[in-house]
Amino acid sequence: MKPGPRRSVSQVDIVDAAFEILEQKGFAAVSVRGVAAALSLTPTAIYTYFPSKNALLRAMVEELLSELDLDAAADAAVAWRDRVHTLAAALRARLAEHTGAVVLVTSGPLEGRHALALNETLIAGFMAEGVAQPDAARAAYAVQVHVLGVAAIDATWRADGNEPAAASAGALWSDAASHPLTEATAHLVAPGAEPSAFAWSLDRLLDGLLAG
Repeated sequence: MKPGPRRSVSQVDIVDAAFEILEQKGFAAVSVRGVAAALSLTPTAIYTYFPSKNALLRAMVEELLSELDLDAAADAAVAWRDRVHTLAAALRARLAEHTGAVVLVTSGPLEGRHALALNETLIAGFMAEGVAQPDAARAAYAVQVHVLGVAAIDATWRADGNEPAAASAGALWSDAASHPLTEATAHLVAPGAEPSAFAWSLDRLLDGLLAG
């Protein structure tokens, strides 16, 4: 069959199609050929915009991070701790919007423009609080690792068919009688706990980083 006229396509179209595949089929299914098929294009047409699968994945990561409000996170009129909490919560929420987002973000180095800007904002904020530059860089890394870890746990809830806010804490433990300490404290780390385990642990992390 003779192919029809080549359709116009943009980088946005390609990235959007890649996210649809991520949602529907999972991270392993995201490929240049898969995206090309979804858009009725040849793989060569995709390579015009993204020379490799890794370049496509990095563009997807950048799209995820592009909606973070880094200007607000750099607003010196707001207490730094509050800004970190807001930024961390926003990153966690963004990762929750797409199935497989955690795997996507950890599939390669975070070296795109938005990823670097996120790291730069965190480092600058810690330095403004009197943290020396080397430790500020380590502190920025620690905050990002914390958020990614929590997002990964969030994803396990969704994979099990339960939204975190609606899940029962008791369902976490299949052998609670053998783990009395875990059973007695499960409500403290369950989704919906107040204060949330995410906010509490981030506060304790910041306490240590700023005290150091």
